[in-house]
Amino acid sequence: MRIVVPIKAVPDLVEEIELTSDETDIDREFLKFVVSEWDAQALEEALLVKDACGAEVVAVGLASDPDIDQALYTAIAKGADAAVRLTGGAADSVLTSDRAALLAGYLATEPADLVITGVQASDDLDGQLPPMLAAYLRQPHVSVVVGVVATADGVTVRQEFAGGRVHELAVRLPAVVGIQAARQAPRYAPITRIRQAMQAGGVREVAAEPAPAGQAPAVRRMYRPEQTSHAQMLTGSADDVAEAIAGLLRDRGLVKG
Repeated sequence: MRIVVPIKAVPDLVEEIELTSDETDIDREFLKFVVSEWDAQALEEALLVKDACGAEVVAVGLASDPDIDQALYTAIAKGADAAVRLTGGAADSVLTSDRAALLAGYLATEPADLVITGVQASDDLDGQLPPMLAAYLRQPHVSVVVGVVATADGVTVRQEFAGGRVHELAVRLPAVVGIQAARQAPRYAPITRIRQAMQAGGVREVAAEPAPAGQAPAVRRMYRPEQTSHAQMLTGSADDVAEAIAGLLRDRGLVKG
C-alpha cells in the first residue's frame, strides 16, 4: 500500500500576524511557519498504518510553503519513507482549490492507494482539501476521521460526529481520508534524526501540472478581527467577584432574583 500525506506549512499562531498592503493576504515575510496541526495528525495516522501493515508513506508539500523543507525532513525523521516537494502550476497560490488541483496533478502521475490529509488547516478552517482532492481524483472520500486500519480489501475508518458519536466505514481503495485526530499523539522527531535526514537529502523535487479545474474564487480583501472594548475586568475577593457577576446577569435579565 502506498500512502501519500499532503503537508501544509501554516503561520505559527503565537506570531503577530499582519496583512499585506493590498489586504488580500497575510504578510508572510517575517512569520515563523509550522506544520498544520491536522497534517501532523494525518502523518501520525499514516505511520500507524505503516507500523501495522508495512505500507509505504510519502510526505508531499508545496515548494512555495515557507519552511516546507524542514517539515518534509521532519516527516522522514518520524518514519516516512520519502518526501516530495511540488513545483509548477499554482504552487504559489494559497487557495485550497489550487492546492487540491496541484496535488491531484501529482497523484495522476504517481498514484497512491490512500491519501491521508489533515481535515483542515489553521489558516483557513474550511475543511475543503480532502473532498476537493477526492473529486479531482474521482475517488471515495471520508473526513473527520479518528482512526484508519488496513484490511484485506481496503481500509476501515472511524468517523466522528457531533456529540462524540463514532461509526465505522469500510472503504475501498484508492480513497482520500481527512484526519481529525490520530489514534495517538504525533511522535517526536529528535533534532539529530532531522539533521540526518537533511544530510541524506531525502526530499525529491517534482514539477507537477495541476489537474483541470473550474474557475477558482479570488480573494478581494481580508479584514482584521473587529476589536471591541466590551470586556470588564472584575477584582476583589471570590465572594465580591461572584456577587458582581450575579449583578451583571440580573441587569441583563439573564437570571431572576
